[in-house]
Amino acid sequence: MASSHLIDDFYQGVVPALLPFLVLERQYSYAAVAGLTLAANLLSSVAQPAFGWWGDRKPRRWLIPSGMMTAAIGVSLVAFTPEYWATWLVIAISGIGISAFHPEAARAARIAAGNSNRAMSIFAVGGNLGFATGSLVATPLLLATGLGGAPFLLIPAAVMAVAIVAWLPRVLDGPADAPKPAAHPPGPDNWPGFLRLTAVVVVRSIVFFGAVSFIALYFIHDFGSSQALGGAALTVFLTFGAVGTLLGGWLADRIGRLASIRIGFAAAIPSLLGLVLAPNSFVAMGFVAIFGIAIFVPFAVFVILGQDYLPNRIGIASGVTVGLAVTVGGLFSPVLGWIADETDLRVAFVILVGLTVVCLALAFLLREPSSSPRHPRPLGDTTAEAADEGAI
Repeated sequence: MASSHLIDDFYQGVVPALLPFLVLERQYSYAAVAGLTLAANLLSSVAQPAFGWWGDRKPRRWLIPSGMMTAAIGVSLVAFTPEYWATWLVIAISGIGISAFHPEAARAARIAAGNSNRAMSIFAVGGNLGFATGSLVATPLLLATGLGGAPFLLIPAAVMAVAIVAWLPRVLDGPADAPKPAAHPPGPDNWPGFLRLTAVVVVRSIVFFGAVSFIALYFIHDFGSSQALGGAALTVFLTFGAVGTLLGGWLADRIGRLASIRIGFAAAIPSLLGLVLAPNSFVAMGFVAIFGIAIFVPFAVFVILGQDYLPNRIGIASGVTVGLAVTVGGLFSPVLGWIADETDLRVAFVILVGLTVVCLALAFLLREPSSSPRHPRPLGDTTAEAADEGAI
């Protein structure tokens, strides 16, 4: 599941890597490229909880490979859309594919992970690495081929989809005649706690997508760096974010989930401020790495905490925590892009510092779920019927 998450979020990472090339080849403004980030996230921010609700009624694992392929097809079609509206549309289609993938993938990962924060961090870090790999692969590919090389990006999804169809049901459910674990009754859903968590996830996603949309452009335009170095800065941010995700799971198992969330946000504030004040690209790159670690520390913890707040609605919880964490922030990117157009990118990053402070304040309102028993697997995924219904 971590591997499939890597490939799916590879296409999420391709979108910000495309932005500098769209600026240079098609002369898009900052607001226009931020609008493409909006395209990737507008429909999916609504669709992801809806896909989760749909999966709670009946597990639909076929959404895992089909969502991934839809994401890949969307970004590859950028090569054939010289008009801005068409580019916006195909990137929106890619976002819908990503939204279809996440709730069912998170459900399947929780079956495998049980209650281990570290195990869920491995699933989450697959997405982090995918986002980073999207930039790492797309940047040199597009440098060599221009936007016309985008169809080559279909290859990873095609390979992974075949692997999922061939092996996932057998690996996750075991032989058809194997005994199934007993389903433990879940506790009541804690909606107030889940809504507080959602508020933290939403604000954190604004910070995350603001950084993803503008880090490469910040290096290119404020430090006079090359496109390659701008792409490298984005890759550093996302790669060190993978380290932060694993660190967050490790910390959560040792000092508690809420403490790990608060530590991550507390460390993100000075590191992002350091990026704004950095005198040169070398110093800025160091702060990008630290910020990447810090802002990703809470990511995997959000997923398992949300599922424990809503033990009867694992799909909705996954759709909101995993989905909003990678979608809703994109809805605010055009606002940041407009501010950057009117002022400069440093002002946009100062706003992100303030929003990170808000994240930390909101994190202190969270409480551990107390009424839900600790069960090894979410109810609804452990019965033979659920396994049969979810088979691909």
